[in-house]
Order: sequence, then structure tokens, then C-alpha cells
Amino acid sequence: MRMRRKPHLDERLEACLDICLPMDLENKNMKVSAGMRDPLDFDAIFGRCAERRLEIGCGKGKFVLESAQREPGVDFVAVEKSTNVVITALEETKRLGIRNVYYINTAAQVLPRYIREDTFDRIYLNFSNPLPKSGCARQRLTHPGFLEMYKKFLKDGGEIWQKTDSAFFYEFSLESFKECGYEIIEKRDITKEPLEENIVTEHEELFMGRGLPIYRIVAKCRK
Repeated sequence: MRMRRKPHLDERLEACLDICLPMDLENKNMKVSAGMRDPLDFDAIFGRCAERRLEIGCGKGKFVLESAQREPGVDFVAVEKSTNVVITALEETKRLGIRNVYYINTAAQVLPRYIREDTFDRIYLNFSNPLPKSGCARQRLTHPGFLEMYKKFLKDGGEIWQKTDSAFFYEFSLESFKECGYEIIEKRDITKEPLEENIVTEHEELFMGRGLPIYRIVAKCRK
């Protein structure tokens, strides 16, 4: 079921433009010319040069906000294509006065327009849609096409941290990482092998409550 548009959404987004690059009509239609690039200057945005991490599909922001509070010396960039969803994260970031998170309100396919190469030390993929239908493989966020794009964003030796409740997506991701030359340095079911300091996302709370396994992969980028 389609989510109902939140009241006064445009005005609420406008009030958060200091911490968000909004989705525009061109991005919604995915009609972005390969030659049209406006890379973001994160040194200027954050006012410093620091370790940087990217979360793709941040939802309402629970993971990125807790991460940013735990590690104030790290800068986080969070991507979410749904304005209706990300507005919750934006307003909570403003309410809490968190200064080390910046948002990009767009789809993952458009990110090369805004992100320079060798920008991030780590990428998070938390409970991305597994899209199990065979015709949707290229849209999965761990399809080789995306993994090659992430290689450009990551520094050499940078890592992708993925969590999913889908055994199918877990196996698909493992094969994709190997195909693209990533080094798998960790794979586990964290319901059986818990992490010492695990930030539980909204989806993770739901899946764990149902007794579902939670799979985690850490893959290292080698250029």
C-alpha cells in the first residue's frame, strides 16, 4: 500500500535544506545526463576533513542518527529516495542538533552525479529491498553494477557493511561481492553470533521480533 503523503511536506523539507540535498524532478524521472555532474564538497558541508561513511537507504534515520551520536568525530552521509520517509530523519536531526549527518534525497542510481571518487571509508546497506523476482536483479543494491559504483566512492581498503533478513539476498550478495573482487572479511547470522555493539534499525527490531535470522556481511574494497 502506498504511503500517504505527509502534511506540509514541501514546507517541512524546505526548512531542512541546510542538511539535505533534495530530490528534484529530474532525479525522480532518472533522466540525469552522464555529463551533468554537481559533486558535493563534503569538506565545506561539514566544515572539516574527517572519516566519512555513507548509508544508502536510511529510512527514518534511526541507524545513522545513533551512529552519529556514538561517533561525533565521523561524518555521515545518508541517502533515502522517499521524501515522505526521510523527512522524519531530517526533523529529528534538527531537533537533536546533530551536526555530523547530511542527507541526499535521491535514488542510489543518481549518486555518481553528487559523489566524488575515493570519498568514503565505509558504506552501510541496512535491510535493502531484496527484490527476489528474477527480472529485478539489476535493481538490487548489491548487484555487480552497484558494487562497481560503490568501488568508486570508497577509498582503497574501504568496507561495505550489509545487514539483511533475506537468506536469498544474503547469498546473492556474497556471490556479487566475490564477482566484483571484494574481500569477504566477515559473514554471520547475528542472531546466533551477536555483535558487541550492534545498532538495531527499525526493520531489524521488526524482524528479530518475528524470530527471523539477521545476516551480516563485511566486504573490503580492493582497487
